[in-house]
Amino acid sequence: MSSKLTLYDLLGDLVVFRDLNAMDPRIPGFDQAWREMGLSGPARPRKQDPAYAQTLAWLLRRGRNLNGMRDQLAELVYLGDTALADANAFRNVRGAGGWRGWAFIAAERDETLQVDIRDGVFVANRWNALAEFASWLRGEGAALDARTAVILDIDKTALGARGRNDAAIDRARIAAIEATVAEALGPAFDQEVFRRAYVAINTPKHHPFTADNQDYLAYICLIISAGCRSLEGVLEEVDSGRLKGFGQFIAEVHEMRSRLPNAALQTLHDDIYARVQAKDATPFKAFRRREYRETVSRMGHLPDDIPLARRLVEEICLTREVVDLARWLTARGCVLMAVSDKPDEASVPTPELVADGYLPLHRTPTHVIGQSIAELLPDR
Repeated sequence: MSSKLTLYDLLGDLVVFRDLNAMDPRIPGFDQAWREMGLSGPARPRKQDPAYAQTLAWLLRRGRNLNGMRDQLAELVYLGDTALADANAFRNVRGAGGWRGWAFIAAERDETLQVDIRDGVFVANRWNALAEFASWLRGEGAALDARTAVILDIDKTALGARGRNDAAIDRARIAAIEATVAEALGPAFDQEVFRRAYVAINTPKHHPFTADNQDYLAYICLIISAGCRSLEGVLEEVDSGRLKGFGQFIAEVHEMRSRLPNAALQTLHDDIYARVQAKDATPFKAFRRREYRETVSRMGHLPDDIPLARRLVEEICLTREVVDLARWLTARGCVLMAVSDKPDEASVPTPELVADGYLPLHRTPTHVIGQSIAELLPDR
């Protein structure tokens, strides 16, 4: 039988989503604190920006000082799932904090255990390698105490472990995009056209065009599904270099706004276009709010005795190995902070949903799946 838990049970409200506001109200919000963070302006940085690392380092220090704790941080431990993006983010935060540090990155694959260690980054193909990572940290001389800051990546690490349970997260997002596009287009919505566009454009090859931003991708697929642009035409213009980025794409759609097929789509376009002009990195609010509902509806909703294979496909679960390591680190006095690039709109309920009993993503209980490593972790 699977147990249920929340991220809040592991680390309280020391949780940060894309808007870079800690969920713990004792920590000042980004709009009030960006100067204290040493940033040059109030624009919210993205994950690969140096200013993002500077922000996380500040938040970790403030998190350490909650409840009267005054220990100076000296080292960083980072848990993630993406070799390039998370390794870069780890190194940036380590540098911004002026700390020594180590990272663990995993994606489950059905192979014998493989480990690659470079520049303090421990890459493995098994989540249960976290036990070996903990022993390696001790061998590296890590204190792993009140001087240690720990970042837990949420998406596809703490929740929906990559290679094991991550498809459930993707399904929630795609369901949200489809439902939002279908609502805008009404009877004219063609699911096959939408899915073909989404699969074709949602690739690393096209990240220069989409900026690896799901809001941008959702809007592009919306316009293609509406018949305003063809998938083949868009890809040809992207490949030829004529269409250089999303900003150009939406500007060209705006020029033909009057030819959009219905008033609902025109209104939706106007809202997204205005937010893009205001440099909002999350301009497709309707999609993201629906993504929140699709995500939490897939957390902890299945019976305790459901077959594991079905749970891994249909439910977004906490990763047992990450839970065990988080508890071990907490017992040693480390400060833990969970971080997600998911926008607040996809992570926190609206006041109306709160009234209906909805909870923030990190306070929503779900089942804990994976191999327990608690007995494999080093003694204190």
